[in-house]
This record gives sequence, structure tokens and C-alpha cells, in this order.
Amino acid sequence: MAAHSWIGLLLMLLVVPWASAAVSEKDVLVLTIENLSKTIMDNPFIVVEFYAPWCGHCKKLAPEYAKAATELKSHDPPIVLAKLDVNSEENKPLASEYGIKGFPTIKIFKKGGGIVSDYKGPRDAAGIIAHLKQLVGPPSVEITSAKEAEELVNKSQLTVGLFKSLEDKEYLDFMTVADELRTDYQFAHTLDSSFVPDKGVVLVAPAVRLYKCFDEGFNDAQDLSVKGLKKFLEEKSVPLVTEMNKDPTSQAFLSKFFNTVATKAYLLLDLKADTAESYRTIYGDLAKAFQPKGLKFLIADSKENDNAVKFFGIKDGGLPALVVQDKDNNRKYVVHNIEASDMPGWLQDFQDGKIEAYVKSDEIPVKNDEPVKVVVRKSLNQMVLDSGKNVLLEFYAPWCGHCKKLAPTLDALAADFKDDSDVVIAKMDATANDVPSDLFDVKGFPTLYFRTATGENIRYDGNRSKADLSKFIKKHRTTALETAGSTGEGGDAKDEL
Repeated sequence: MAAHSWIGLLLMLLVVPWASAAVSEKDVLVLTIENLSKTIMDNPFIVVEFYAPWCGHCKKLAPEYAKAATELKSHDPPIVLAKLDVNSEENKPLASEYGIKGFPTIKIFKKGGGIVSDYKGPRDAAGIIAHLKQLVGPPSVEITSAKEAEELVNKSQLTVGLFKSLEDKEYLDFMTVADELRTDYQFAHTLDSSFVPDKGVVLVAPAVRLYKCFDEGFNDAQDLSVKGLKKFLEEKSVPLVTEMNKDPTSQAFLSKFFNTVATKAYLLLDLKADTAESYRTIYGDLAKAFQPKGLKFLIADSKENDNAVKFFGIKDGGLPALVVQDKDNNRKYVVHNIEASDMPGWLQDFQDGKIEAYVKSDEIPVKNDEPVKVVVRKSLNQMVLDSGKNVLLEFYAPWCGHCKKLAPTLDALAADFKDDSDVVIAKMDATANDVPSDLFDVKGFPTLYFRTATGENIRYDGNRSKADLSKFIKKHRTTALETAGSTGEGGDAKDEL
């Protein structure tokens, strides 16, 4: 499974429920493909929600979004909130144009569409209002007193710049970064060093300090260039160890963790157990040691994140478990029942290339005599990749409504081909089995691929009726003899992880 797929799935598991109620959406501007461009051009700042009517998360967001729209229309200047049904036939071309891969996706358009960014703020009405008001104001707030600075620092994570003059290059670079990254961070600045909380280390202008409520409590930037400040904020604005939980204050850290391209370590254990503190301490030390080597660290309470435990394929009785996901090949490396004292050695062995990749797979079923054959990761080679047959393979999730709706169609399709020994209709639970991302791009469920007898992978994106599926199979089917006749051997698929 592609990296962004499992990242998205883990984030879905952490969604905090929003309150839903009947609220008028009269102040939410309704857009279509016909008026989107003009509306963006006519508004210096506009927020657009790309949604689908059937999307449950969109339905939960709707009343909060509507409340925010009503409040923000009277803001000076007005902040326009709009929505667009990108699932409708006429609007579907906009999905690829704006990179819409899930619902709801909220984007911010500034300066007539010259600047486009993803909305990454809260999704409750109060949070939306506060976040958007911040985005239309100055990119950095000028601090006018020590008391004001203390209040800002105590309220949230804050990046403060101390400068000698508002004409200096350091200040101009700071403001460039503040404007570009204002959706992710809060910025403030001053020319008076007495206004800046020193935290035991006095700042001398020019300087930039990040105040935070975790780890060291603050960090000072060493490189004040635009590139240096961006790197500084990316590295220091998340905890050394991100905790996976449903606390709303953790969601921003989790989003940054999952959206960062890096090799990542996950420690799954019962955080209420007597031994949990020793695991936390050693894991924190490992984060300090290995973060400079490019690793990011996350810890999760296995009792509260059962879906994540299943997602990583942790066996029953296998906790505590340590998992590493390699950014280069997306392979997973797993150790079950690890002792706290063994974590440093195992992680070093991973770093040295001494650990074999872990493959998550259901067991091969003893009986597999239903019309639609069951494929697991352990049987993928035999039943699909090296089978020499034409296989229509559905990647599904047990909880997926669309997959359940498709099931009778696949049963009927399999019945039609039951006497054709060269065609197989099959399915694979992509939540319980690792999917080779170099062969199959599974971003949602169901995803259908047709593996020909000669080893070609063809993604099916057509109508899911039995007639259309049957027509597709008949059009693209091949025979293994076609490859044998030209190369002297059968298919050449390899089971690469």
C-alpha cells in the first residue's frame, strides 16, 4: 500500500467527533465548475470546501462550517466560506485539477488564486473562526509588552523574532517565512529584548526563538535565513516523541508527524502498565539519538488504538511492539514482545540493515471454494502474480460500504467465468494484508486491478456493473503461451515487498 494510503488510514482512526445539529447553510457560498474561477478571482481571500454529499465527515463538518460562515461574513474584511460538490459529474474534473484525494478537502485561495494552500486548522466552528481570523491578519503580531509576550507564550506554541530594526534582512526573511507558513505556525516579533521571555537564556538581537509546551520548552534558531528558519521550524515544532491519542491538542502534531516524509518508529504498548515509564524514558532517549539520523518517533497506547495495532499486523499477545516504517521502500520492520532495554540494540540493528522486513498477511484459508477466491499476502504470488491466469483482484476493506455493495456483482461475475480455467475473480483484504506498492496503487476501497496471464497490471476504473466488468476482462485477457512463445518462459512477476 502506498505510504499516503496508510498514513491517511491512521489519521482516520483518530478523528475527533464533531457535534452535528440542524444549522442553516445560507451563508456558505455554493460553487460549481462554472463559477469557481471567477469567484476566486473576485475574492482576495476565500475558503472552499470540496465535498461529496455521501461523505460522513462532510456531513459532520457542515453545521460547524455553516456557523463559521455566518460569523465570518461580518468580519472586516469579510471572510467568504464556500463549498463545492466535487463528486457531481459536472464538477469531477476539478478533483484532479486541485488534487482532491479525499473528503472533505478544504483549500484557501488568496490574491485571486495566486496563492493556494490547504486548510490545516480546527474543524469546529470556534476553531475555524479563530484560525481564519489569524490568517487574514498580519503574518506576525508585534509584541508591545512583556505581559503580552507571556500571555502569548502561555497560550500556544509561538515563534518570536527579536530584531534591531524592521529594515534588517533578518526581519524581512522572518516575515517572509511567517507569511508563507502562517497556516502552520503563530509568529510574533519585537525590537525590545525585555519583552521576550528569557527562560534562563537571554536573547540578543537578531534572534528567533520557538516557545513550545513540550521537550526543552524552547529552541533558538541558528540560521536566520528563509531556508534556515523553515528547516528549524520543521524539526523543532513537533515533540521528539509524538503521542497518538484523541486529544484535540495532539491532532496538529499527529498531522505533521504523518505528513512528514521520514523513516518512522512506532512504539505500541499499554501506557498504564507499571513498566510504561521505563519504556517512555528509553524511547525518548532513542528519539534524541536517532532524530539527527532522520528517524521520527511516535508512541501509542495499545488499549486506546486497537485499530493501529491491527493495522500494523501486531499478533495477539505480541505487545509491547516496536515498528519501523522505512521511507525509501515503505517496508515495515516489527519486533513483538520487546523489552525496554532491548529497544536500543534492535533499533541500531535496523539502522545497520540487520533486520528483515515484516510482511503482514492473513493465513492462507484452508478452504477456498467460494466463487470469488480469497487472496492473502502469503498466497499473492501463487494465486495472482505467478499464476499464469487472468485475475480480476479486488482490494477491499471489511468496513467499506461500497465493497459490500460490489460483493454480489463479483459473485455473479465469478459464476459466469466458473468454467473458464484461465480467468479468476479474487479479493484481498487490504487492511489485513500488505499490498506491494510497486505493483498496486491502493488509495481507497474498493480498488480493482486486472492481472493478465502475461503479467500486465491494469487498473480498472470503469463502471462496476457485471456487464462492464465482463467486457473489460474479455478485452484484456491474454494467455501465458503468448509470453512463453516470445521469451521461452512464463510470467516474470516477482514477490517484491
